Amino acid sequence: MHRLFRASTGFFAVLSCCVLFGMVRPSVAQTDLSGYWDARTQNPSDGTFRDTYFEIRQTGETISGMLIRRPNGIPITGSIKDGAIHFVTVPSPPPPPPAGSTAPARPAQRPIAYDGSYEDGKLTLVTQGRNGAVTSIAVKVPKEATMPPAPLPLPALKDLADNGLAKTPPMGWNSWNKFGGRVDDASVRGMADAMVSSGMSKAGYVYINIDDTWELGRDASGNITSNKKFPDMKALADYVHSKGLKIGIYSSPGPKTCASYEGSFGHEEQDAKTFAAWGIDYLKYDLCSGLDIYKDDAPTLQAIYQKMGLALEETHRPIIYSLCEYGRAAVWTGWGEKSGGNLWRTTGDISDRWESMDRIGFSQIKLAAYAKPGHWNDPDMLEIGNGGMTADEYRTHMSLWSMLAAPLIAGNDLRTMTDETKSILMNLEVIAIDQDPEYKPVTSLSSDGRIEVLMRPLHDGSVAVGLFNRTDAPAEAQFARSSLPGSLMGKEAKVRDLWKHEALAMEGDSFKATVPSHGVVLLKISAR
Repeated sequence: MHRLFRASTGFFAVLSCCVLFGMVRPSVAQTDLSGYWDARTQNPSDGTFRDTYFEIRQTGETISGMLIRRPNGIPITGSIKDGAIHFVTVPSPPPPPPAGSTAPARPAQRPIAYDGSYEDGKLTLVTQGRNGAVTSIAVKVPKEATMPPAPLPLPALKDLADNGLAKTPPMGWNSWNKFGGRVDDASVRGMADAMVSSGMSKAGYVYINIDDTWELGRDASGNITSNKKFPDMKALADYVHSKGLKIGIYSSPGPKTCASYEGSFGHEEQDAKTFAAWGIDYLKYDLCSGLDIYKDDAPTLQAIYQKMGLALEETHRPIIYSLCEYGRAAVWTGWGEKSGGNLWRTTGDISDRWESMDRIGFSQIKLAAYAKPGHWNDPDMLEIGNGGMTADEYRTHMSLWSMLAAPLIAGNDLRTMTDETKSILMNLEVIAIDQDPEYKPVTSLSSDGRIEVLMRPLHDGSVAVGLFNRTDAPAEAQFARSSLPGSLMGKEAKVRDLWKHEALAMEGDSFKATVPSHGVVLLKISAR
């Protein structure tokens, strides 16, 4: 997932989005600030450092240049006046939504204002963030220091063997949606406890996955190390395993992760061995800064992911391999599986709002035929219980992901779930659709952009039918009896509402239902 600008990144977002202020000495007006600068800021919560790079051009009292950020950077403009240096970024306006899209226009990025002091070759910048002032120190560096490293050789393409894992879509929890950069050892242990005590583990949720911001750097031997939020990864994995659960972790093929922590670039084999030694069972591998280095085409992306896939294979530990590449280069058409992937992202990041979930979820129907046991389309994690949608919208979320046979990776705080959230995430009848042992893809019975009627055949000869209302008001939805498989067209077919947990009648030649706004009626139809 490409998260370089995500507000929930925590500290990195504070650096990127907040106002910097300060004073400078009068002598700065006589100092030529032209050059490349590395502004380094310590994150006190985990002991890591962030580097933000600038190109500054000074002509008299005029400041221009660039905040260096892939892929294009952000222009800066400002001046030196009355002994003070001040400049702001000039973000480009966001592109309009594609024609026909129901998603709202992306919000414009806020300008970032910079003021600071200069002394002994250093710029001191103070960031006023949500949690108070944060200080960064910038020093001049060679231009090369601001550029990504040169590409490393990639392996010749070959098809990796199926690792035998994820015969049904993975189920579990991931830290990012709720916690972002605030995830730590204690919260992960708490989620493992809650997954068991809530009954989620009995419902099939198994994986406790740590997303970005766990990394510190590398030791003298090049081994990746965890930061002070995670003092002992092996002990944490042992704890999760003691609960009968499995544990996942996160990295990137680039030098930096999306939140600007240590990636696996040039250390793929070494990191795979470390993960295996810790007891890791699941790796989410996020493209991120790999795009700064390598070509964005299918053969290159396949080789990038194959390199880590082969490294995982050579550990001889069963580790589910999740490719997070945002659906680039039509990963679902084959190269994701060939590189060892058990699942692959097919979209950009989801957010906890109807427009995002609706747009992502219904765009996946045309990709369903590409999935198969062990190799799944991944439209991103669940937002159920995070508070940005209604209960009807969350039931649509759960129903649609299950009809798609998508991974069910919860993203809420499992320790504080309401009964309503539990009833959605742990609806065993809906989960059974997602986990059906004989995968058959969902198909569309009818679609007009307002009402969607989807059908998915199940292993026992029954079918799941979802009637989805994408409009802002209750609406009638229906499907014809003749659209069902032949064995279910007779008048004796059983119809069960999987959210109301009750039998319904199909009268005449069609089934009709009033569906709430942004809601769903989810049915299982079987022979008597």
